[in-house]
Amino acid sequence: MQLSSFLDRFNEPETLKMAKLGRELRAKGIDVIDLSLGEPDFDTPVHIKEAAIKAIAVCTKFKRDNNLDYKPENIVASTGAKQSLANAILALVDEDDEVIIPTPYWVTYSELVKIARGKVVEIKSTTEQGFKITAAQLEAAITSKTKVFLFSSPCNPSGAVYKKQELEALVEVFRKYPQITILSDEIYEYINFIGKHESIAQFDDIKDRVVIVNGLSKGFAMTGWRLGYIAANTTIAKACEKVQGQFTSGANSIAQKAAVVALTTDLRPSLDMVKEFTRRRGRVLEIVKDIPGLVCSEPDGAFYIFPDVSSYYGKTDGETVITNAADFSMYLLNNAHVSSVMGDAFGEPKCVRFSFANSMEKIEEGWKRIKAAVSKLK
Repeated sequence: MQLSSFLDRFNEPETLKMAKLGRELRAKGIDVIDLSLGEPDFDTPVHIKEAAIKAIAVCTKFKRDNNLDYKPENIVASTGAKQSLANAILALVDEDDEVIIPTPYWVTYSELVKIARGKVVEIKSTTEQGFKITAAQLEAAITSKTKVFLFSSPCNPSGAVYKKQELEALVEVFRKYPQITILSDEIYEYINFIGKHESIAQFDDIKDRVVIVNGLSKGFAMTGWRLGYIAANTTIAKACEKVQGQFTSGANSIAQKAAVVALTTDLRPSLDMVKEFTRRRGRVLEIVKDIPGLVCSEPDGAFYIFPDVSSYYGKTDGETVITNAADFSMYLLNNAHVSSVMGDAFGEPKCVRFSFANSMEKIEEGWKRIKAAVSKLK
């Protein structure tokens, strides 16, 4: 496995490096006196020290929920899943390396690849496909420069969820190209409306080439806690630690403490959230069916709908002409006072993303306004 040359442009922080080397010697029974770090010599309170089992907690979660075996050295905790993604991309992608990303994709994917000076190669999916790519599309996109395949399931913004047999078809392709690392964003794992979550890491022969990215923000309603993590082979995990060491060192202990509880105890609150999201999804889909011109696939996960709004292109209310998704979103913002996100940012310029991660009352009112606003477009 070839890592990014980005890692050669800087050194691991000497403070963290020496502390780590000291720990390694201490583990061998050598009496090392630590005069390297500027850390108080007072003992951390017991209730906080329990956070040290965070990596074990993540390993426990993977075994319990995904039947995947990882050790603490495979886990890197970060300040949110976005940092986890950034660490992995910077560690893997070099200038002109190609990163295949199926559309639609979360807005940050393409920008992180650009930061790493890589090249984004999009595979277009469609509403008719349920916004999922085929094995044939994947193979057609692979070149000698392909370094990474990056996708999410469940997907933000489409809500698409890959089933086991669909992942297996993609894995058949990956088996032919051992140079490709698969970045699997599974942040919406628990918000799944069709059953058990399937991770692409479950296929043993490619598991070592998979980097799972996950976190607590979506499934546990902990967006502000900023706790994400990856599971990867030790080479990639160490590379991500090196990148992170120059940015944030690590995630804060308060979030880690909360993460231990979230990842190892009762999932009932998360499952209750999914029940409510299921109810909201059903209501939104009912409303959308009554709005002419919106073409929408049913999301199997996450909490968004991603309708094709291109039938409104060229229409006007007498003042504003809709020429693209950005116009449509701005029209709704200015006339219905409802915010949405234009699909261009997700790689699908005909679509607009609407969230149903809001109260049913707000959802009903928002779509009432949308329906009234679009009825004026002729």
